[in-house]
Amino acid sequence: MQEYLSPTLIYALIVVIFTLLYLWTTFNNFVRKRNLVKTDLSDINVQIRKKADLVSNLINLTKDYATHEKDTFKGVAEMRSSVNSPNTATEAAKTENMLSNTLRSLMMVVESNPELKANQNFLSLTEDLKNIENLIAAYREEYNRTVMGYNNSVQTFPGLVAAKLFGFKSEDLFDPTL
Repeated sequence: MQEYLSPTLIYALIVVIFTLLYLWTTFNNFVRKRNLVKTDLSDINVQIRKKADLVSNLINLTKDYATHEKDTFKGVAEMRSSVNSPNTATEAAKTENMLSNTLRSLMMVVESNPELKANQNFLSLTEDLKNIENLIAAYREEYNRTVMGYNNSVQTFPGLVAAKLFGFKSEDLFDPTL
């Protein structure tokens, strides 16, 4: 005499197997998207560090021409020491804004020194800064697209159930106005 599994038990096993497969694939999808968010933020941080280095080089060049601008250079030194690897988009945006404000102050010094504006090293550094600014803008757009895709996965049903179960949280967009 053969024993058969009841149809109810078979259906229950099928539901459990599909639920486990869904959770498995959803978890892996969240991990991939979160890692993309981290990678894109890292790309922005690399460019911010490059920008900080260029600003430092520009400051060193400018110091020779404007010895009376001690406050500007002091602020730049503080800025340079605070540029590390931001862990969040908000920290990265604040660092980027601080660099941009420092650069604006520095450009005021440059405006009052026409021979500096004609210096080949200065022209080369400012061209490099423009390129870095464009890269930061491009990476920022890519980061925000990646975050939007990740956040949509984490915040919409049925993914939000799995996200809460596994502890995945929404990420912040890179907002340059912070």
